[in-house]
Amino acid sequence: MVPAPRGRDLWERRIDRAAQLAAQDESTRPLLVFYGQLLGVQRDGYETFRVARLSGSLETDLEVVRRCASATLSAVSAIGPRLLTDETQQILSAGDSAIDQMLLEWWRTPSDEQFFPKVIVQPYAQRLAELSIRPADRETPSGEHVCPFCGGAPQLSILQGGGDLEGGGRMLLCATCFTSWPFRRVRCAHCGEEDEHRLCYFHSPAFDHLRVDACDTCNRYLKTVDLTRLGVAVPLVDEVAGAPLDVWARERGYEKIELNLVGL
Repeated sequence: MVPAPRGRDLWERRIDRAAQLAAQDESTRPLLVFYGQLLGVQRDGYETFRVARLSGSLETDLEVVRRCASATLSAVSAIGPRLLTDETQQILSAGDSAIDQMLLEWWRTPSDEQFFPKVIVQPYAQRLAELSIRPADRETPSGEHVCPFCGGAPQLSILQGGGDLEGGGRMLLCATCFTSWPFRRVRCAHCGEEDEHRLCYFHSPAFDHLRVDACDTCNRYLKTVDLTRLGVAVPLVDEVAGAPLDVWARERGYEKIELNLVGL
């Protein structure tokens, strides 16, 4: 058995997959090219955290995180669209104290609508998870629908071979630290609804290994990546490539549990 990629290898696999999918689909190419560039920026940030001594307290680790933040902001300014570039310059001109405040506020009360702290902190959180250093200054709610490591919301769902009959090999992937954990197959990943008549699914032949899992009780949804249909998929990247499925869900009044890094 080939071991699952970790650390830098995992970032490289994500970047390679984004490039591969961008070459296959003209309609989503600009989105995937930009996302691939973001992944490269995050990989470089991860390298900073990989060689640093981290405590798990963002406030304590601010010196190293701030160094990564400055580099990330400068890189995003070079690759991003005009709106992001303008916002980046505003953040950089505000100084280190403003950057610190932005990061700490997001860490303590995360929002999927705040792009910059998320793009900076995700590699930090992934490294903490790899080291099994639990966040020390972040509220971590408990429950099956949140990440057991950092309390983050699920970004997506993964179906894979094996698993018990109830779970069916279903996992949720954290939007913050990328930890995955088992979750029952017939259950809403937001409100816990289990009535199959309140749960609906949408699948398009254009994305054979992707589907939308939506709930009519809370009107939330997430996308599922089925690795039994396409084992080479990289869930975090393939989820972005399935952007047209988000359009389908939103047109029907569903709200995503957690927006991905490109705001979909």
